[in-house]
Amino acid sequence: MVDIRLFEDADWPEVWRIVAPVFRAGRTYAVATDISAQAARAMWVDTPTATYVVRDGEGQLVGTYFLQANKPGPGDHVANCGYIVDPEARGQGVATAMCRHSQERAVALGFRAMQYNLVVATNEQAVALWQREGFAIVGTLPGAFCDPDYGDVDAYVMFKTLV
Repeated sequence: MVDIRLFEDADWPEVWRIVAPVFRAGRTYAVATDISAQAARAMWVDTPTATYVVRDGEGQLVGTYFLQANKPGPGDHVANCGYIVDPEARGQGVATAMCRHSQERAVALGFRAMQYNLVVATNEQAVALWQREGFAIVGTLPGAFCDPDYGDVDAYVMFKTLV
């Protein structure tokens, strides 16, 4: 069982603890691998409509996600999210819980669809999870992501109508 709630300022050190290694690895996010904590906070917390944290039954931070409009103006009815799970909590349903929570929150905030703009094809667990949750691959971007191990790999645009 996990508890998902809105981010509070006091959460930042723990959020940074789990997002920094993901950004530094350069395998799943199109973010500079040397991103500063300040720039990461601006991207993950300050800019989005909302940011959430996930705590396990012992109160440990095990995940975080942000929710925002995919694009402004005529595209602002489509939500966009980014999710990160603490490596120690992978395989425990945290990403599934965040995905479902984000869809509920998106609908409550008036979004009618959700789009993931750059799902790295080599991130097979994420691709499979999003597909299980009803997202479809609506586009393939050939070689759009430069993986540190595999070089240029495909990335997917994934989409789901929410209401």
